[in-house]
Formats: sequence, structure tokens, C-alpha cells
Amino acid sequence: MAVSKTGAEVKTAIGLMSGTSMDGIDVALIRSDGATIAERGPFLTVPYSPAFRRRLADGLETAKSIGRRGERPGALGALEEELTRLHAEAVFAYSRQSGIPLESVDLIGFHGQTVLHRPEKGLTVQIGDGKLLASETGLPVIHDMRAADMEAGGEGAPLAPAYHRALAASLDRPGPIVFVNIGGISNITLIGQNDELEAFDTGPGNALIDQWVETKAGIPFDQGGAIASEGQILRRLVDPYLQNDFFSDGSRRSLDRNDFLPPDPASADLEDGARSLARLTAEAIMKSMRSMREAPKTWIVCGGGRCNRMIMSDLSDLAASQNGTVLAAEDVGLNGDAIEAEAWAYLAIRAHYGLPLSWPTTTGCRKPVTGGVLAKPKEA
Repeated sequence: MAVSKTGAEVKTAIGLMSGTSMDGIDVALIRSDGATIAERGPFLTVPYSPAFRRRLADGLETAKSIGRRGERPGALGALEEELTRLHAEAVFAYSRQSGIPLESVDLIGFHGQTVLHRPEKGLTVQIGDGKLLASETGLPVIHDMRAADMEAGGEGAPLAPAYHRALAASLDRPGPIVFVNIGGISNITLIGQNDELEAFDTGPGNALIDQWVETKAGIPFDQGGAIASEGQILRRLVDPYLQNDFFSDGSRRSLDRNDFLPPDPASADLEDGARSLARLTAEAIMKSMRSMREAPKTWIVCGGGRCNRMIMSDLSDLAASQNGTVLAAEDVGLNGDAIEAEAWAYLAIRAHYGLPLSWPTTTGCRKPVTGGVLAKPKEA
């Protein structure tokens, strides 16, 4: 039994993340005592089929009618079961490809797929059956980690800041450090000079770009920002988004994929639309960060958006005006695709030990809150 310097037993957890981009299941492994990181394991992405992605998109529409967290209207119940079984298959694939036996794993941190997030109503819905996943894999599963935060008055997101702070402690970089996660929605975590956390969603990430190029060109995303690199920035597309109340009302609010909708397909050609939306992602991050108590010196970008060279170029230019340096996660020895799945493994260990997953400065909750629901395999 490995025991850390904190005196707690080091646990091994697999984290499973299916994010707002809805492109597949990310699988990662963390060994931790819930405070420090003992080891980061291999990483695997298991893509969804195009047909399943379409069913997930349909599920988002169906979920709009949900009034209570446990409701599964229409085909949503069947979709939840299929999603859960795909996650179980991803766990088995991870074990086979990494050579890590599941017998050596203590916990699974299971995010599921967010289909509705309405914090103003105290409502967040992630489909994914923790009991079924525990039964299929034979491992304890900690799931539903957002609900307790919302019951304590929080936004239910972002929850990754606890992990970002643990990562920052392992980096030899000047602070303050900000982690910028550009998924379907973008969010940031600032780790201040005295280790304080500040975190919030910043606005559109890749979702608008993905929807734009899929509508205009029938492809799922702008790989590397290649399409955007051929276009020009149209302020008439960018500026209306930045005038949204989200950026000006001064309140903390976590976002749903449907809070910002893509432009009318007839409003621009493919390239100019992609370029304008990439610029929007960068400017939205900067505009949202104006309220921060400290200006970050080091920016670490993770999530799919770091692969869009136009987003990264714009963000680098904007950060440089405030003496900040923008780096992709790989530039500091991290895997930018793996961080969210790693975070969910880390959070599962924290939940196991009853440690906080969120704080008033990260989600707006009234006090530090732990969370998660434990599902044990039937034979346990």
C-alpha cells in the first residue's frame, strides 16, 4: 500500500470524459492521494461514430424538455444506456492497449455526457448510468460530481480547477498561472501567487467553429485552423457575440453548448466565418478575464482549441499585450487532450476522501463542497 506525504493512501483512478465537443471518450489514469499527483498514466481517445454523434446531437434537443434531473424523455434513456456501454468498452480498450490490469485500478471517475446545463434553475443533466458502468467494469464508479455543488448554490462548473492547481504545483513556470481549456465551451483557472483559485467559463470555444464548418462543408471541425487561415476577420460576425449580456452583467454563469448559436450560414463564406469565430474564441477569453484579481504571466492552453493555430496566434497576441506568455500544454510536458479526463480521475479520488471539488471562487458555491455518487459493482 503506497502512502503519500499527506498520510493518505495513494489511489489509482481512471477518468472518463465526454465533453461538449461530443467527439468521443477520453480515458486517462491518475495515481494520487487526492492532493498531490503521484503519477499520470497513459491516455486514449475512443472516437464516437458519426451516427452516434448525430444521436447525441438529437439528444441535446430532446433534453431541452427536461424539468428534473432524473427525467429521460423520448429516446434519451436508450441513448444513456448506449453511451454507458460505450464507456465500458473504452475502459476495456484502455486496459488492453496500456497493459494496465483493471485489478490494479481502485476507482473510475465518470463524467457522462452533459445534455442540459441550466444553473439558473439549479439543473444540470449528464446522461451516463454509474450503476451500469460499475456492473459492466467490475469497478467502483464515482459519478454525478456536479450536483452537490449546485445544491450549495454553485454553477456546477468548472470542476477541473482542483486538478489544475495540483498540476501548477509541479511546473517550474512563473506565476500567476492560468489554465485555458478550449473545448466546446472555453473555461479558465487562475492559480494566484498565493495559490488561490479563480475559475469560470469564458464563452464560446470550438463549438461554434465546429457547427459552422459542419454546416458549410460537411466536416466535423477545422483541423489545425487550416480553413480559418484562409479567411478574414469580419467584425460584423464577431462583435454581436461580444455584446452578449454574458460578458457585461458581472455575474458568474457557467455555459451550455446552446447558449451561443452559430451565425446564419448565409452570413459569410466558409473561410471568413471560420476565421471570425476563431478570433471570437480568443477575444471572449480575454474579455472574460478582465475581472481577474491578478494578470497571469503563464498561459497553458489545453483542449482541442490549442490545435487551432489561428486561435493560438490571436490569444498569444492578446496575452502579450499584458506581458503574458501563451504555451500549449505540451510545451510544459503535459498532454493537452488528456487533462480533462485526468481531472475526472483526480476528482474521483478527492471525492473518495471527502475533499472539496469546488470553492466559492471557482463555481460560486456558498462554501467548499465535495461531491459525487458512489456506485459499487454488484459483487462488491
